[in-house]
Amino acid sequence: MPSYLSPGVYVEEVESGSRPIQGVGTSVAAFIGFAQKGPLNEPTLITNWTQFTTVFGDFVEGTYLATSVHGFFANGGGVCYIVRIGGSGQDADKELTAGPQAQLGPYVVRTLPGVTGEITVEVSDPEGDDPPRDVFTLVVKRDGRVEETYPSVTAKRSKENVATRVKAHSALIALEEPGKGAAPARPDAQSVTLSVPPGSGAAGAAAPDELSTDSYVGDPDQRTGLGGLEAVDDVTMVAAPDLMSAYERGVLNLETVVSVQQGLITHCEAMGDRIAILDTPPGLSPQQVRTWRSERTGFDSKYATLYYPWIKVFDAGAGRNTLVPPSGHVAGVWARNDETRGVHKAPANEVLRGAVALQTQLTKGEHDLLNPIGLNCIRAFPGRGIRIWGARTLSSDPAWRYLNVRRLFNYLEESILEGTQWVVFEPNDDALWARVRRTVSAFLVNEWRKGALFGLTPDDAFYVRCDNETNPPESIDNGQVVCEVGVAPVKPAEFVVFRLAQLSGGSGAVDE
Repeated sequence: MPSYLSPGVYVEEVESGSRPIQGVGTSVAAFIGFAQKGPLNEPTLITNWTQFTTVFGDFVEGTYLATSVHGFFANGGGVCYIVRIGGSGQDADKELTAGPQAQLGPYVVRTLPGVTGEITVEVSDPEGDDPPRDVFTLVVKRDGRVEETYPSVTAKRSKENVATRVKAHSALIALEEPGKGAAPARPDAQSVTLSVPPGSGAAGAAAPDELSTDSYVGDPDQRTGLGGLEAVDDVTMVAAPDLMSAYERGVLNLETVVSVQQGLITHCEAMGDRIAILDTPPGLSPQQVRTWRSERTGFDSKYATLYYPWIKVFDAGAGRNTLVPPSGHVAGVWARNDETRGVHKAPANEVLRGAVALQTQLTKGEHDLLNPIGLNCIRAFPGRGIRIWGARTLSSDPAWRYLNVRRLFNYLEESILEGTQWVVFEPNDDALWARVRRTVSAFLVNEWRKGALFGLTPDDAFYVRCDNETNPPESIDNGQVVCEVGVAPVKPAEFVVFRLAQLSGGSGAVDE
């Protein structure tokens, strides 16, 4: 207390009875998969596509991480964490080389990850009269067809250095320069051929014999895989799109895929503030995916959701449309939905940007079989585009059936948790309990006004109890403050029914 020793007017600042709670973010994704380069097993914050390509490289044919992250940003995502797996710690800061290599003069030439076919690299003299002696032309062919040409390059340290040009522009090869020292000599006119059979090294970022369930689940102590994400509090959704690329190439069998997906669910359940976005295996028909969901997985969790079928998007790495798992694009839709409507609105009946077709055009009858078992279907509607047409978790508990209810509770719990840290070590008495009630109630009133809670009045929408009933002497003696909060979440209008009746002529107006 201040001391008043002389007459006068004194102004003091005092704390108000409540402190505002600010809502936490709800749309931060985490992706686990394969990339050309970048840090291994280290969650890395990425905020745009350009930053991703700078840190982790571009699209790699046969993998889905880059395509999924691109779809995340295209659909409205803004922040994500990337956990690159595969490879070894020795190549954490340089591009991985899944293909063969050959000597080209003083250089070692390698194929980039995901590149297949017969790659021929030729060194020839430049065109023109009396060109400089150190200048040459590098030509890259795939299956006998010229794909890339680098005219007037040199081995000298300059902007026309051949290794620098190739690194900046080539989608097929990488040139490894000799060690430090004087610039290497100009290579003689020659050609080398690298044959990469389809499917070999397609992982692009992981040696197949090193890939297992532990590669994804990781170790919390070493901060690897999912274990590294335990230290990142703001993640709210987790996806592993490259789990399916490993399965397609036979690196992982279906049992291992299910085991990894169970690991994703276990991670989300343990953290309690995030949801796993799961993909179905590729190429499954509606009947097959129903069997897989019902008989092979056994997933029953309010912290996981599953989407079907795969979507077709343009793959810049392959230069054609290709089928990809939808989890990355779906995560972007969640983020867009949270921004435009709020986390309480089910992230469904939303367009999937970038999707040009579906692996399977579902009928209503097929959808009738998949929706009750928690499969969120993606459907194409004439004139309305390709849309997410489901918003369920994988829980058998009706209270947690809807995805937006689980995400709303995650949001409310985290917001109240972070917004009431000031309570710790305060005097545990009636005055504190009243301040807690006012703080939490003010926050929930705002959420009710946004439409997140069901009820015509705040009293219908929620209640907050923090008094001597929830805090008996034994609780106070243990240093505890117990505040009981109940909310009525809004649930989606999943089935819209209009009942039409035929009125007999002359029956008069209908009473209102």
